[in-house]
Amino acid sequence: MPVLDDWNLPFTDSDFSFIARLARQSSGIDLSDKKRDMVYARLSKRVRALGLVSFQDYCAVLAADPHGPETTAALNAITTNLTRFFREPHHFDHFARQALPDILHGLRTNPRRLRLWSAGCSSGEEPYTLAMVLSAALPSLAGWDARILATDIDTDVLGRAAAGVYGTHELERVPPDFRQRFFHPHSDGHFIVDEKLRQLIAFKPLNLMHSWPMHGPFDAIFCRNVAIYFSRADQTRLFERMADLLRPNGYLYIGHSENLFGLSNRFQLVARTIYRRLP
Repeated sequence: MPVLDDWNLPFTDSDFSFIARLARQSSGIDLSDKKRDMVYARLSKRVRALGLVSFQDYCAVLAADPHGPETTAALNAITTNLTRFFREPHHFDHFARQALPDILHGLRTNPRRLRLWSAGCSSGEEPYTLAMVLSAALPSLAGWDARILATDIDTDVLGRAAAGVYGTHELERVPPDFRQRFFHPHSDGHFIVDEKLRQLIAFKPLNLMHSWPMHGPFDAIFCRNVAIYFSRADQTRLFERMADLLRPNGYLYIGHSENLFGLSNRFQLVARTIYRRLP
């Protein structure tokens, strides 16, 4: 049955099926029927922005150029960007107290090279949290080749992440000493991330279902609350590929509602939603 609202935009089963199929093929996002209202709410803005009168017309635009800018805009709109600084704080506590010392102890061939990956970084809170924790644990990074790769399929949020500007309410979970050390007043009551911290991070667009330009090895990967949007088969492929890029005994951090049970036998569970790649 068509879905209508006050703007009278028809949204049929066929329209939803087309969008779900396009999202699946383009990004691996698995849109079940329960996501229908969310898809309508988010994409209706795109329909109106283009001056169209129905989702059927919008689907025709997408079908005409499935790899074009409007498909990118649609995926950006559909993608969920819920994030915050120090989300799931036990991950960062484990990274600082357990993972980082283990990683540094194991660095023998190149003792001052460190590579971290924030996969699905959204608007940047996760990689900046990682950078703060890393900087606090290693006060002098001058002699280190330390880099954090931060990727997301949503090109809109990547721009905001790279800018590193956040409102006061967004910094509520940042410890006061970190807030004072790593954020500076900007404009209109906002704060900007310290330049040295931003230099640690490379923000790049990446579709996790497509080929990956990086070769690793990474010492730790944060891929949290991302795989839940993929099918089981795609989750298996994703974590197998990440295992290939993690160094032996490297760490993988996943979301609070995710696990690797039945998906990969290349990891060992070491703490809640924290895994270590087997040698």
